[in-house]
Amino acid sequence: MRFLLYTGKGGVGKTSVAAATGLRAAELGYRTVVLSTDSAHSLSDSLETPLGPQPLPVAPNLWAQEVNVAYELESHWRTVQSWVAALMVWRGVADILAEEMAILPGMEEVSSLLYVERYHDSQEYDVVILDCAPTGETLRLLSFPEVGRWWMERIFPIERGAAALLRPVLRPFFDVPVPDDAVFEAIRRLFYQLDKVRTLLTDPQLSSVRLVVNPEKMVVKEAQRTYTYLNLYNYSTDLIVCNRLLPPELRDHYFDAWKESQGRHFQLIQECFAPLPILTAPLMDQEVVGLPMLRRLGQALYGEQDPTKVFYPSRPHRIQVAADAFIMTVPLPFVEKEQIALTQNGDELLVQAGPHKRNLHLPKALLGLPIKDARFEGDILQIRFERPQRRRGQKRAGGAP
Repeated sequence: MRFLLYTGKGGVGKTSVAAATGLRAAELGYRTVVLSTDSAHSLSDSLETPLGPQPLPVAPNLWAQEVNVAYELESHWRTVQSWVAALMVWRGVADILAEEMAILPGMEEVSSLLYVERYHDSQEYDVVILDCAPTGETLRLLSFPEVGRWWMERIFPIERGAAALLRPVLRPFFDVPVPDDAVFEAIRRLFYQLDKVRTLLTDPQLSSVRLVVNPEKMVVKEAQRTYTYLNLYNYSTDLIVCNRLLPPELRDHYFDAWKESQGRHFQLIQECFAPLPILTAPLMDQEVVGLPMLRRLGQALYGEQDPTKVFYPSRPHRIQVAADAFIMTVPLPFVEKEQIALTQNGDELLVQAGPHKRNLHLPKALLGLPIKDARFEGDILQIRFERPQRRRGQKRAGGAP
């Protein structure tokens, strides 16, 4: 099974590329579903067919769906939504407005992530393609499981315990809708589902992120920042898709400046993202909507290649053992040494790379070990943890002296 996530700056053609990839995979015999995670859905426009919150067939072996947050709340999170709505009514918000406001920001994107777990467990599809929102929203989406895990381990037990203590005290005197065990259980179940989703999406043999770009300066810069973030959070990027290149046979002098600019920026893409493979698609002679045009785009991108293969092996975080230290390596492309900061707090290591931060949960082997030093070589951050020295006569694992 494969999960393929397509993201990039708004307007670069992510949806067209995702849909074209889905069509190509389906025609190779894979049971394929294309899932839109963008709240401003355009997948149905691309496929020229109405879509709903459940997968609908659009071609042999191909299904598509657009997540609907109202449908997901009613189906899966009604307990939590009812409590949030009751809390707003208690604060004086009208009933109907409270129901609308109980749809919390980010719920639509989170709903999309839960389909990753659902389809993995059901095995009803061979390929799941996520047509992601523009990069900023996608980055928040992919960080949600990590943030949720921290919240579940650090804050959730405290809140649940406090609610259990306050509930019998407050209810006789104030009609405060304190969350009950059903609400907390629904939240706990949600976050553990998201933790499983993160495990699936960071498996480089199972999941790949693909960056869709145009040969334009702002697009390339945003793709670089996104690639840094994906490496920080251990998501595997196996492919760059450069879309809408002006074809070389275009001879109209009106486009000479555009062709020169695209040439420079395409060279920059090659230099920046090497050794990642780069697939290209030309600016089509008509709008890419409908199955025939999507088929043309898929053919231009992949030719005879299987779009579901792993195009490039990832470089995940690794821990190596040296004589005097454990060395954790973290790939961090497109950042300067001055932009990196480390903060150690118990079993957590906060890594900041430019504007991006991540709390790394340290493995047991590194717990309690002080950081000896850190080096940034090329685009690899090496963090050396001081290795405890064995005392004389102390036995190694397995009983050997």
